[in-house]
Amino acid sequence: MHRGKSNVLIVGAGPVGLTLACDLLRRGVRPRLIDRLAQPSPYCRAIGITPRSLELWEGLGIVPDLLDAGLWLTGLRSIVDGIVRDHPVHLDDLPYSSLAVPQYETERILTRRLEALGGAIERGVECVGLTEGEQGVQVSLVDAAGERKSADFRFVVGCDGAHSAVRKALGIPFEGSALPYEFMLGDVRIAWDEPRGMAVQSVHPVSGGPPDIFIAVPLPERGRYRVSMFAPAEVAVIAASEVHGIQSERPAPGLPALQAVADRLLPGKAILHDIRWSSIFRIGMRLAARYRSGNTFLAGDAAHIHPPTGGQGMNTGIQDACNLAWKLALVAEGAAPPTLLESYEAERRPVGQEVIERTTRASMRFAAPAPEPEAAAVKQARLADTQILVHYRSSPWVATWSGATGLRPGDRVPDCLGLRRAGVGYPLRLFDLLRSTDHAMLAFLPQASAREDGRATKALRFLAARSAAAGRLRILLVAAKADAIDRVESFDPGITCCHDEAGTFGSTFGPPPRFVLVRPDGYAAWCGTSLDDSELARVLAATFVAT
Repeated sequence: MHRGKSNVLIVGAGPVGLTLACDLLRRGVRPRLIDRLAQPSPYCRAIGITPRSLELWEGLGIVPDLLDAGLWLTGLRSIVDGIVRDHPVHLDDLPYSSLAVPQYETERILTRRLEALGGAIERGVECVGLTEGEQGVQVSLVDAAGERKSADFRFVVGCDGAHSAVRKALGIPFEGSALPYEFMLGDVRIAWDEPRGMAVQSVHPVSGGPPDIFIAVPLPERGRYRVSMFAPAEVAVIAASEVHGIQSERPAPGLPALQAVADRLLPGKAILHDIRWSSIFRIGMRLAARYRSGNTFLAGDAAHIHPPTGGQGMNTGIQDACNLAWKLALVAEGAAPPTLLESYEAERRPVGQEVIERTTRASMRFAAPAPEPEAAAVKQARLADTQILVHYRSSPWVATWSGATGLRPGDRVPDCLGLRRAGVGYPLRLFDLLRSTDHAMLAFLPQASAREDGRATKALRFLAARSAAAGRLRILLVAAKADAIDRVESFDPGITCCHDEAGTFGSTFGPPPRFVLVRPDGYAAWCGTSLDDSELARVLAATFVAT
């Protein structure tokens, strides 16, 4: 592993680049992180943080700071032609609900964590070109003083947004289109009686055109919202098809323009005041034709852009970073074959494509009041924007599966509560025990005999010591009976053991597989009843270099 000179360049220090840099640092890889902006952006572009992003950020140690800085999103109040309908959010069965944090606060918290891990952002440094070679990438950089320099890296990751210089240098097509109209955005206070934490969306259908809309997303500061609405004809212009995002170089709409829309669409009298900033916003729907070229990768808005419906953009990029980080670290260290990096595009590009399609469909349904859905549809729909349902079942880097129900390879491994560990005076979450930079083999011992316990334990230890994952595979055993832990620990104290005292593990996994290979990003790579399984051997061989 290269611990001195960096062998990974990250271009772009937004939430995606910062997440990737922090995740690499905690795995012992020191990246170089650059950003062309001299200062962070002051705009609260992305706001919503999904439950899945919070789960993944637990490993970076920033969730307590985010919770202190954020506001829980409690639901949506929709107003269609004056008819009000509330859609509360009920996510109590997940570790986290949806959280509102302005992007500048998210970046501040991530930057502080980056610095605590020994990293830094080089600001005012721009990537102006790159050349791929057999062993790495040569990058042309221009620093804040305008001096042009060349630097070599083994890997480069473009996290530099919709207008990515990295993507353009690679010549990767950014296929798609843009909405034919523009939006106005504003960060304002609103004097009204709406419940704290509730977003508001008011819609008035317009015959032969897009509906008149007013959307207010709550910010943590009491009474403050990020509002959005269609730009009127006197403000909007026909922009180039590739334009996306905040158009900060154009004259910003004033408070009267925003208030005029509120007056048309909101019942009662909602007074907008104390405007912090406003801008014109353009929405594109584009997907990079490839997420990788040689040793150069794209993540976040550099790879996918789409309507902001459901707050999916930043969160999808964060999960790009978490998917890529552990793979880059293993390959950079020589512990995994370079072919493991092929799994990044194979797993993440279909996710980006699905998000674009889903958010585009949702954006086209502004005008139509939704019918009352069936109960099963409600249960599924409430998770649609949480990203809990994202999976990699079709990835060649997870095991094939013939089972009909329960946890499958490629699924997010669920959390469960109430696990007890010897010497610890409080119950633990499964995520507490899985949180690591390594893979974990999760084993469940039902009401088994001492002989069966010993046989399973011996097989687990052999797997950890002799498989391709040797030295990089933690063993975590969950026992249905407390006495099984004593037997296992007397046989092998190197295995982490806990007792499913309340039976929550069995009910959460329902019924639990005997063994689950858990990746560092919290997804199951393999599930089975026996460690003597050819699919397990295949997955381990595809992931690790045997030592």
